[in-house]
Amino acid sequence: MPVLSAGTGLHETLALLTSQLRPDANHKEDMVFLKEVFSEKSLGFLMKIHEKLRQYERQSPTPILHSASSLAEDVAEELQSGPMSSDEKELLQLLTSPHLKAVFTVHDTVAQKNFDPVLPPLPDDLEDDLDEESVKIVRLVKNKEPLGATIRRDETTGVVIVARIMRGGAADRSGLVHVGDELREVNGISIVRKRPDEISQLLSQSQGSITLKIIPAIKEEDRLKESKVYMRALFDYIPAEDKATPCQEAGLPFSRGDILQVVSQDDPTWWQAKRLGDSNLRAGLIPSKQFQERRLAHRIKMGTLQHPKSPKKQFYDQSCDREDCDCEGYFNGQYIAGLRRSFRLSRKDRQGSPGETCAQESNESEFLTYEEVTRYQHQSNERPRLVVLIGSLGARINELKQKVIAENPHRYGVAVPHTTRPKKIHEKEGVEYHFVSKQAFDADAQNNKFIEHGEYKENQYGTSMEAIRSVQTRNKMCLVDVQPEALKTLRTAEFKPYVIFVRPRIPEPRRRRSGTTSAGGGDRGRVTDEEIEEIRQSALQVDWKYGHLVDRVLVKEDTTSASADLQCILDQLEHEAFWVPISWVWT
Repeated sequence: MPVLSAGTGLHETLALLTSQLRPDANHKEDMVFLKEVFSEKSLGFLMKIHEKLRQYERQSPTPILHSASSLAEDVAEELQSGPMSSDEKELLQLLTSPHLKAVFTVHDTVAQKNFDPVLPPLPDDLEDDLDEESVKIVRLVKNKEPLGATIRRDETTGVVIVARIMRGGAADRSGLVHVGDELREVNGISIVRKRPDEISQLLSQSQGSITLKIIPAIKEEDRLKESKVYMRALFDYIPAEDKATPCQEAGLPFSRGDILQVVSQDDPTWWQAKRLGDSNLRAGLIPSKQFQERRLAHRIKMGTLQHPKSPKKQFYDQSCDREDCDCEGYFNGQYIAGLRRSFRLSRKDRQGSPGETCAQESNESEFLTYEEVTRYQHQSNERPRLVVLIGSLGARINELKQKVIAENPHRYGVAVPHTTRPKKIHEKEGVEYHFVSKQAFDADAQNNKFIEHGEYKENQYGTSMEAIRSVQTRNKMCLVDVQPEALKTLRTAEFKPYVIFVRPRIPEPRRRRSGTTSAGGGDRGRVTDEEIEEIRQSALQVDWKYGHLVDRVLVKEDTTSASADLQCILDQLEHEAFWVPISWVWT
């Protein structure tokens, strides 16, 4: 017999054995049989596969990530967002080819599974269990991460069953634990008479690996492909403060404005979601839209929560220190059409129709929970997006808008307002104003053609939606500064508004004998402590009522730095992708 080295493969050993088989008179039939078996091609192939598997086991390769498909889509999206070189075009073609996408999908499916073949020995009392129902022994590698499953006790039978599987968690990646499975033991400890909180503590304390004795559900759920539903959160959520959550450790905290990828809506009460940008691959629990709305309605009914539509005192920006000022639109000696805001009334003179306000608000969702969104980037063949500036008291957004437009009149424009006052000698129709009769103005107002309008010195002033369209038709980005209530009218798929909340930097009050201090970076001198508190309350109230509609907050130190910040935002708006309500894109 030849000497075999330790590195000799199994199929090579079989080949050598076959070559050593010699005919023997006493065992001729046996030798022929062995030679035929060892020479069978299928056996040789099986031996080669066995060697490859052993080699795989020795190397113990692990996937770097289990979301290659999503990463490839993100890279392709980034490549399409700007001009591409020839290499980038070739890469995009590769990433979008169906064959490579299929490879990524298979890779992700394999990467999310646990292929550890190690199983514990079967328990001695297994035969008793087998007499009743089939039992499955599952060992999971858990390390320091949570198991990624929640449990509950069945009210009818009293058994402990798996209530949900968290997408991306250890249980989900294994593919061995399913919703509805009955849990009998954890690490050899019976949990039949234990409370759910005791079982949860036992699961959370297990490190390294965890062994479960499970009676499988009659029908195992199909593992669904991770969805791509994105929601913008319209409220803050802290799981530790939510007594209703089935598992606080599994909860996902988020803040208003965060983008959440909802990966499962199987449970109508608790969704599973990931926060965009998080490195954690495991999903967390968040209250569903329906559940959050139901309990908000209950809290309002019980008087523990203020209704979101309840009236609050509002503060608005002033374009000038003098409330009776009829400022013209001159900036640095240059006249910019439509920059006056004489129709923007002071808050003491402002009169609004309660009926109009209620009618506008009726189209809004009653409760602020989530808004489904998608990525959108402006295309060259589309009208520019509308930029809406809203401000708290003291922000003086009109002068900020004036500076940006005066420096870039070829890129930005303003909607020319309508007025019923007589035209002055130096004014031109459609430049300073659209001069119309009171009857025509009232008819347009009655037909909801204005985004806002008001009366000043017995004359009517207003900004129409058609005036905005006129600016956009000239391929200019239209900048409007409006009262926050106008957002209800402007947030449409046609305008796709990008809303910027401008608020002044608010210093801490310094109560001295003079009783004054500077605010807003010193643009307008000094204000009293009472005025600072009024500015602070104004910013808080605008944020409370309209903050969920805001895309960006701009803190104004002074006009020069704020205009530079605004210019940077506008540049990004033309070249980058942003999250918008899905209804604006898919209509």
